[in-house]
Amino acid sequence: MVGKTISHYKILEKLGEGGMGVVYKAQDTKLDRLVALKFLPPHLAADEQDKKRFIHEAKAASSLDHPNICNVHEIDETPDGQVFLVMAIYEGTLLNRKIEKGPLKIDEAVDVAIQAAEGLQAAHEKGIVHRDVKSSNIMITDKGRAVIMDFGLARTGGATKLTKTGSTLGTVPYMSSEQARGEKVDHRTDIWSLGIVLYEMITGRLPFRSDYNEALVYSILNEDPPPPTSLRSDVPMELERIVKKAMQKDRTNRYQHADEMLTDLRTLKRELESGLGKELPQKPRPRRKHIALYAGVTALAVILVVGGLLLFRGEKTPTSISAIAVLPLKNLTGDPEQDYFVEGMHEALTAELSKISALKVISRTSTMRYKDTDKAMPQIARELDVAGLIEGSVLREGDQVRITVQLIHGPSDRHLWAQSFDRELRGVLALHSDVARAIAREIKIAVTPAEARQLASARAVNPEAYEAYLKGRLHVEKMSPDALDTALEYFQLALENDPNYARAYVGIGFVWATRAHTELLPPREGFAKARAAAVKAVKLDDTLAEAHELLAVVLVWHDWDWVAGEREFRRAIELNPNYASVRSFYSLFLRLMRRPHEARTQIERALELDPYNPFFHFILGGQLVDERRYDEAITQYRKAATMQPDGLWPHRGLWEVFHEKRMHKEALAEAKQYFALKHNREIVEALERGYAEGGYARAMKLAAETLARSQRTYVNPNHTAILYAYAGEQERTMEWLEEAYRTRSSELAYINVEPTWNPVRGDPRFQALLRRMNFPNAVRTTR
Repeated sequence: MVGKTISHYKILEKLGEGGMGVVYKAQDTKLDRLVALKFLPPHLAADEQDKKRFIHEAKAASSLDHPNICNVHEIDETPDGQVFLVMAIYEGTLLNRKIEKGPLKIDEAVDVAIQAAEGLQAAHEKGIVHRDVKSSNIMITDKGRAVIMDFGLARTGGATKLTKTGSTLGTVPYMSSEQARGEKVDHRTDIWSLGIVLYEMITGRLPFRSDYNEALVYSILNEDPPPPTSLRSDVPMELERIVKKAMQKDRTNRYQHADEMLTDLRTLKRELESGLGKELPQKPRPRRKHIALYAGVTALAVILVVGGLLLFRGEKTPTSISAIAVLPLKNLTGDPEQDYFVEGMHEALTAELSKISALKVISRTSTMRYKDTDKAMPQIARELDVAGLIEGSVLREGDQVRITVQLIHGPSDRHLWAQSFDRELRGVLALHSDVARAIAREIKIAVTPAEARQLASARAVNPEAYEAYLKGRLHVEKMSPDALDTALEYFQLALENDPNYARAYVGIGFVWATRAHTELLPPREGFAKARAAAVKAVKLDDTLAEAHELLAVVLVWHDWDWVAGEREFRRAIELNPNYASVRSFYSLFLRLMRRPHEARTQIERALELDPYNPFFHFILGGQLVDERRYDEAITQYRKAATMQPDGLWPHRGLWEVFHEKRMHKEALAEAKQYFALKHNREIVEALERGYAEGGYARAMKLAAETLARSQRTYVNPNHTAILYAYAGEQERTMEWLEEAYRTRSSELAYINVEPTWNPVRGDPRFQALLRRMNFPNAVRTTR
C-alpha cells in the first residue's frame, strides 16, 4: 500500500495494525495536509450488514467535534470494496506505550482521565457510545492532550470481534460486566472502561489478568481486582474510590454519566494541586449508597431504592447561596424527540425551587438562553446575578426516569455537590419535589413549614396525561394560531387520561385566554372558557399558583373585578414567591389601580427573577411612560424589541411614546411595524396612504376608518379607538371605547392610566365609563 494513491490520498507509511484494521500515514493532496487512513479488516468488508452498520456508526462519530476526540474527516471506499476512514493525525504516544514504561504520576493520570472523560461526555451528549475505550485507543500528544481514537468502531464487530483478527483476546480485559454477559451496552459501559484505564495508569497493570479469555470473563463478572492502594503506596484513597465506583459490576451502581465522574476527578485534581490530596489516603470522604435504576432482586437493593444517590460531596457549600439558576438540562436519552420531556423537567424543577420564599430562583425564560452555551460558569452567574448554578441531565428508559443534578458555586466554578434521583414516570412530580428539597438542604436555605408541606404534597400523575401535558406546553409557547390549536388538543388528551389533572385545565384556560387577547375570537367567548378552566383547576388543586394566576387574569382583564383579581394574585405569589410571571401580571394590575410604587416593586422583582424576559421590560416601559420618563421608556421598549424581534407590544409602546413626544414620523414607523407584525397589511397601506395625503393625523384617521370596516373574525375596538384618539377625533374615539366596553376588550383595562386617552379624559362619557368599570382610583382630569 505504501506509495499508492487512493482517491486523493498518497500513502506514505504504515503506522500500525490491530484488530480493527491497518492504519497508514497519508498526504491529502487536495488540502495539502497529513492524515491517517484506517482500512477495516477483511471480515468487516466482506459482511455487507456489518459494513452498512459501520458506515452508519462512523458517520455519527464524524459529527463529534471535541479536542479530546479524534476528528473523522471522511468515510470512503476503494474500487475493490475496501472501506477506510480518513482521520486527523496526531504526533504523540499511545497511552498503552507510556504505561508499558511504568505507572504514570498520580497527577498525570488524573489529568488524562479528566480529558478522556470530557471527550466521552461530549460523545454521550450526542447519544454516541464508544464501546471500546482502552489505553491503546487513547493518544497522548506531544503537548499533553489526550485524544480518544476509534469512535463508532466497536459496535460493528460485536464483543468477540473487537480483538486481533481471528482471536478472542485483545480488548476483553476492558470489557464491562454487561459486555461480558452479552447484554445491551450503553454509555455506562464507557465509564467502566475508563475506570479500567485509570486503574491501569496508576498501577501499571490491568485489574483483571489471565492468559485465557474464559478466565478473564469470569474475573470480570465475579472477582474484585486488587485495590490500587495495595499496589502503590502513594495512591490517594479518593482516587481509589473513583476507580472502584467507575468499575462497579452493576452498572446502576457506577457513575451514571461521565460528567459525574468528571466532577470527582476535578475536585481531586484541585486537592492534589493544593496539597490536600496527600492527606486523602488517611480517611476517605463519607459517601451515601447508590440506588438502582430499577428495583433490585435482593433485599439490599430494595433497601437502597428508598432515596437518591449522593454522587459526591465536594468543597463545603458556601453559606452565601441565596440565589440560584437551573440551567437547561441535558437530554441523555439519545433521542431528540424527547427534548420536550427534558425541557418539561427543567421547567418543573425551576417551579418547585421557586416555591421557597427565601431563595431567589431565576425563571426558565432567562436560563434557556444558556442552552448549549460555551460561556463559563462565572460569566453565567454574573449575568444572572446568582451564586448557585444547577447543571443536570435527564435519562429516560421506558417509564423509568433519572435526573442527575450538580450544584456549582458560579463565581468560582466550584462543583459542590451532585445527586441522582430515580422514579417511575407516575412519580415524576414527587421527583421534582425531592430534587428541590435536596438542593434546599444542601445550600442550607430556610424552608417554612408551609413550603415544606407544599413540596411534600406531590401527587402521582398518569404517565400518558403527563406526556400530553408536556407536549401541550411545548406548543403553547410558540403562540401561533396553529400551535395553540395543537396545544389545546394535547391538553384535552391529558384530561382524557386523567380527568382530575389540574395543570391540564390551566393549559386549556391559557389557550382560550390567549386566543381572546390576540383577537383570534371575541373576548367574551374566549375568557368565559378560560374562566371555567381556571375555576376547575383551582377546585382540583388550590396549591397550584398557575391556576390562581389564570383566574386572576380573567377576573382583572375581562370581569374588571379588581378586588377578587388581587386576591387571586396574592394567593399565587404566596404559593410561589419566585414565580416571575405572576409578579409581572400583578405589577400590571397595580399599575391599573394607580399604585405606582407597588407596581414598580413587583416588576423589579420579576426582572430579578427573569432578567431576559422581553415582556417584563415592556411592562417597565409602560410604568415609565406613566411617570413621563419617555426616554427611559424608549430604552426599555427597544430592549424588549431586541430580545423578541417578532414581538408586537414593544412597538405599540414605542408608538405611544413617540406620539406623546410628538415625534410623528417615528410614531408612524412604529405603528406600521405593529400592524405589520399583526399581519394586517391593509392597515399598513392605509397608514402610508394617509401620511402621504395629509400627514400623521390623516394617517391615523384613514387607518381607523379602514380598521372599522375590517371583515376579520374579530377586530379589537380598542385599536380603532386608539387610532381615532391619535387623529384627534374625540367623538369617534368615544364611540369605539363604548364598543370596546360592550365587547369586553381586555385592553380597555388600561384606560385609567394610558396617556392615549388624555384628550377625552375630561369627557363626561369617559368618566361614566370609568365608573362602570369600577376603578377605585379613576383619573378625572388630563395630566
